[in-house]
Formats: sequence, C-alpha cells, structure tokens
Amino acid sequence: MAACNTCGSTILFGGERHGNLRFCNAACLEKGAALTVAEQIAPETVLQAAREVHQGLCPLCGGSGPVDVHTGYKVWSLLVFTSWRNVPRISCRSCGLRHQFEGLFFSLFCGWWGFPWGIVMTPVQVARNLTAMVRPPDPMHPSDELRTFMRIALAEGALDEEA
Repeated sequence: MAACNTCGSTILFGGERHGNLRFCNAACLEKGAALTVAEQIAPETVLQAAREVHQGLCPLCGGSGPVDVHTGYKVWSLLVFTSWRNVPRISCRSCGLRHQFEGLFFSLFCGWWGFPWGIVMTPVQVARNLTAMVRPPDPMHPSDELRTFMRIALAEGALDEEA
C-alpha cells in the first residue's frame, strides 16, 4: 500500500500523483509542491524549528508543552458510501487526547452505517485512536511527524518569500 508523501496516510484507492510522489487528496498535493524545496533544507534547521515548537505553548489551548503531532482517526458511512481520514493536529497531549476521543466517538456512532467499508473501517479507526491514546509521542524529543510538518512549513515559508 502507498503512503501519502505529505501526511503519511495510507492510500488504498485513488489519491493524487505528481511525478514519483503520491498524495491522499488535493490538499496534500498542494502541500507537496513544497516537498521539493523541503528536501533542500538542512536537517539541523528542521530539528531546531521542531524543538522550538515542541518546547513551546500549545497552539490550541495556550497550555505548556510538550507540543507534538497527535492524529485523530475518523470514519463515517451511509449505505454504500464510506469516508475515512486521518487528521493530524499539532497540539499538547491534552488537546491531542481530546481530538482522538472525538474521532473515536464520531467513528463509533457514524462509522457503521455503510456496507462493506463502514463495517470494515470502523473497528480499524477505533483501534487506531485507542492505540494513539495509549502510545503518545515521546515527550522528550520531537517526533518524526513533527519534523516533517516543520520541514514543510519552512519550505512553504521559503516559497511565500519567493512569490
């Protein structure tokens, strides 16, 4: 299975392509333009930016960190249509847990109502939320996901300066 080059989501069907890169949707494809610039940014610069975010205040609640990427997983279904997605969010652990609980309960109530994918994907997304809740990112170091987010943010900033 392929993974989105921007957010890391698993791509089962479809998705967007740009050269050798694959993206889960158009929004990730747009962010993907920054990937070519992102590859040119020094790892030390990315790590420093990730550490600043990691040790800073939560952008959602303003509380103290550590701040990292916390992903919530959602699925909803209606008869023969099912949609599932992974929603990464940069926040503190408390806000991340709240986000994952929301995804868990949303999926439990709205995920089952489609055949066949609703029945298949609801337990998967519920299990992903539960796993994310009991296995948070390491509070001592920025995660690889946070570094990836920061690399793309730095690249987007460089592209904005060029424009």
